[in-house]
Amino acid sequence: MSKVGQAPTGPPPPQGYVAAAQPGYGQYGQPGYGQPVMGQPGYGQPGAHAGHAVHGQQVILGQPGMPMAHPAPVVWMPMPAGIPGCPQGLEYLAQIDQILVKQKIDMFEMFTGWEQKNKYKLLNSVGQQVYSAKEESGACERQCCQSNRGFTMHITDNADKEVIRLEREFRCWKDSCWFACCSCCAHLIKVEAPVGTTVGYVKQKCSPFPPKFAILDDDKDEVLSIEGPCCIIPCTDVEFKVISPKNGAEVGKVTKQWSGMARELFTDADNFGISFPMDLDVKMKATMLGACFLIDFMYFETNSNDNHHHF
Repeated sequence: MSKVGQAPTGPPPPQGYVAAAQPGYGQYGQPGYGQPVMGQPGYGQPGAHAGHAVHGQQVILGQPGMPMAHPAPVVWMPMPAGIPGCPQGLEYLAQIDQILVKQKIDMFEMFTGWEQKNKYKLLNSVGQQVYSAKEESGACERQCCQSNRGFTMHITDNADKEVIRLEREFRCWKDSCWFACCSCCAHLIKVEAPVGTTVGYVKQKCSPFPPKFAILDDDKDEVLSIEGPCCIIPCTDVEFKVISPKNGAEVGKVTKQWSGMARELFTDADNFGISFPMDLDVKMKATMLGACFLIDFMYFETNSNDNHHHF
């Protein structure tokens, strides 16, 4: 047995112990060898964050035994009470005036360029998840037609119940502002809530410049209109203004949010923010979700290897 102050004898220290020069541990051959020193750097304090320190243990990044950091659990918006006359599942929309649509990055698509079915999280202003959205479409159309492809978007609540369905038919013409004057060529999306009950439409308007859309009710009467920018300024948010056709006042926005250079160049996973009047009919709020997805597919759904956005 070695004495204090003398070089240690015997077998080397067990694997997993920190070297003598590492702060926070008693040195080999000294009192307290192999034990963390209270109050020293590296000694975990109560309440320390995972991945940095754990109470009573030294945590050094890269060392064996480091605790694993777990992703934060999904926090869902509380289920609201039923509202008379409100389609079941749209009660959430009655309580919010904005929503964030975040597309999930698909790593296989990012590395191969093979277009996958899009998936999204829909969040409220405090980060609680309101809905999930998942695309259903044909593989051939996704690879060959990309932004023009037809699809069904299933929007589900926190009980995984489909509360909104979006239907879009294939269109031959990309960014067809001129061809939108012909109804059969205009891009259109139908909104159902609940499934099987049409509550509105989003239709591309005849407008060569800038792009415009109409938010229609179930009778195809125009309730709101959307006007896009004349051009896109790189590295900034892109705003599509929501306008009341009665007085021309701006009442909301659909905003394509700039996500950073790496994400914009190497993926087509986009983030959108939607704002609308709090007292707007929930059916029209659901229809504005349809407008957001239509805008995303028409102008921002490009191959990740050729990710240029234009009008």
